[in-house]
Parts: sequence; structure tokens; C-alpha cells
Amino acid sequence: MTDAVTLSPQEARDLARTALMRVGMVEAAAAALAEATVEAELAGKPAVGFSHLTDYLRSLVDGRIAGKAEPLITSPVPAILKCDAMGGVAQHGFSIAREELASKAKTFGIAVFTVCNSYTTGELGWYAANLASEGLVALVATNSHAVLAGAGSRHPVYGTNPLAFAAPRDDGGILLIDQSSSATALVNIRAAAARSEPIPDTWAVDQDGRPTTDPFAAMQGALTAFGGSRGANIALMVEVLAAGLTGGNWSLDAADFQAGDTSPGVGLFVLALSPQLFADNFPARLTRQADRLSTDHNVHIPGLDRVKRQREAESAGIRLPQQLFDSISSFRRN
Repeated sequence: MTDAVTLSPQEARDLARTALMRVGMVEAAAAALAEATVEAELAGKPAVGFSHLTDYLRSLVDGRIAGKAEPLITSPVPAILKCDAMGGVAQHGFSIAREELASKAKTFGIAVFTVCNSYTTGELGWYAANLASEGLVALVATNSHAVLAGAGSRHPVYGTNPLAFAAPRDDGGILLIDQSSSATALVNIRAAAARSEPIPDTWAVDQDGRPTTDPFAAMQGALTAFGGSRGANIALMVEVLAAGLTGGNWSLDAADFQAGDTSPGVGLFVLALSPQLFADNFPARLTRQADRLSTDHNVHIPGLDRVKRQREAESAGIRLPQQLFDSISSFRRN
């Protein structure tokens, strides 16, 4: 047995889509989630790629995701699209609404898309990058079940509550920021636990609120916010956007995405802006500024290597550990 399997992007999409449909997900939702999964891998983010796909597969089997759900999309006013995921996945609703959302943003200069009653949203940068590829500036926020301590709290009250921001350059690249409000993403804690490796003592606290290097104690305690109370305030801001404005569950009320048979029911907030209606030659101005920061001031500009990574991975293929490939291939409905 080899240690890894190398798949073309299309083979990887087929693997994900087939596995999802085998455990009861409708084809359109499976195709959307498969696309988002492969894009995460191509972008060099395997923790929210095929490793995370196993969470979706288990949740379909256990009932945390409604595999047959059809998103209900409404537009109460021209510049707003609302999606009730109906216990399904946000990627499905976004894929359905993406073209209309982009069109509305280009027509009105601004448009908002929201999702409620969803499972975890996967790679948040995927949503923002999709819109940036349409020439739009995007701000995206989501929440999850409570794993992050708030300012002054020792216990989890927020999700990791990430924010993603993307803007188009004029050279085909994008600026993309995708980061959680926590000092690290939950998937990194889980990965350390799987490897039985310690974590930095700034990442989490145990059940008694003490800093810990034990990833298992961290999962029983709470993650800490980046920058202390400032990061916790960002998490609260994300909570208001992603749960408050969308009608999704607050993180304190959301079910664990890894246990039980209830959907987390969380939210997704997407703001899309048409930059050409605000400032002339925005993509060119952004490109020059990003290049100046990078070249003259040695500033790391996030997202600039995303397209390069994707092109390289499309040529070299996606390499999955054999155990992960076998696990995904073996999922079946009970």
C-alpha cells in the first residue's frame, strides 16, 4: 500500500461528490461542497479541504446535515438575498445565489447575501475569493458552536468566528485575508490532538481557565482570542453579523458540529461591493499599492499566491494520505 494517492482536480471533485451522494446528499449540494473542498486543497489549505470533508460525511450519516435539503432563497429588497439552508450546507445556497449576488452588487454597487440554519461553512475564503474573481470586493463572516472564550470569560461563548476579505487586482490575482478571531483555528487544535503533539500555551485554556499545551485539555476548555480582548471584540462583531443579522443560531445555542444529530444552525454573512462605482481604476491602484508594500517595505500581502498555488496544484495534482482517501471512499449510509 502506498502512503498517498495523487488525484487530478477533477478526480478529486468526483471522489468528494460521489462520497457525499453515497451518504444521502443531493447532487447539486454535493457538487457545490465538492468544488469548495477541492478549491481549499488547491489553495494549500488541506485542514479545511478533504480532512474537513470527513466531518461533513459523518454529519450526513449521523443526521447533523439534512442531505436532501433545498435552500430557500428570497429577496426582500433588490440588494439583499436571504438563504435558509434548511439544515443543509451553506456552499449549496451560495452556489445557487452567486451569479445573482454578483449581478446585484454590480447594479447597485452593494449587495448582501445571508445564510441561516446551516452546517459549518468550510473555508471562508472560498466565498470571498469567488466574488473577487467577479471583480468585487467582499467581506464574509460566519460563526460556529461556542469554542472561544470572550473578554473576561474563561468559558466558551463564541465560535472561532472568522472573517474573510477579498479584493481584485488587475493582474488576475486577488488580495485575500481569511482568519479566525481565535489565536488559532479549531482544526489546528484537532490536528495536534490527532498527532498527540503539544500546542502553544497561548492558543487555549483548560476547563479551569488555565493556559494549556495539551490539545485534549484545550478541546475540553476554550480557545483564546488573538490579541486578548481586542480579538474577543472582533469575535463579538462577527457574531452579530453572522448570527444576529442572518437569524442563525448564536454560538452559545449552536449544536456541536461533530456530535449529536442536530444541525449547528449557524449563519453566514456576505457583503459584496462593486469597486468601480466607488473609485476609478481600483484593481490597478490596489495592485500598485500591494506591490509597493511588498517590494519597498517587505510586507506580506495575503492571497497573492493563491492563484499560483492553484495552478501548480492543478498541474501536479492533489495528494491525499492513503488513510484519508480510504476513509472517504468507505463512507456509506447506515
